[in-house]
Amino acid sequence: MTADDSFNRLDDDDYPAYTMGRAAEILGTTQGFLRAIGEARLITPLRSAGGHRRYSRYQLRIAARARELVDQGTPIEAACRIVILEDQLEEAQRINAEHHRTAFQHTAGN
Repeated sequence: MTADDSFNRLDDDDYPAYTMGRAAEILGTTQGFLRAIGEARLITPLRSAGGHRRYSRYQLRIAARARELVDQGTPIEAACRIVILEDQLEEAQRINAEHHRTAFQHTAGN
């Protein structure tokens, strides 16, 4: 991998660029919180060659939403389930919108 390849990955939301310590700092939470949402299977961090957890920007956004719910008093397991369902709903809506666009294009083309 070249330096250019590494630099280009900084724009990749799925690239595991953040250590556990840095992720916790960014989120304003503890490393224990990150471990807990990992145990609840909300996010699964990748592991470095040395076995250290690494988080992507996408995972940090998911963790931030869970933290928001926990801060509002939602138990961590419930918060994780809510975030998973919100993520699934967003994906289903995106797929549905794409199907509607495709159907409209086919209808408009006839």
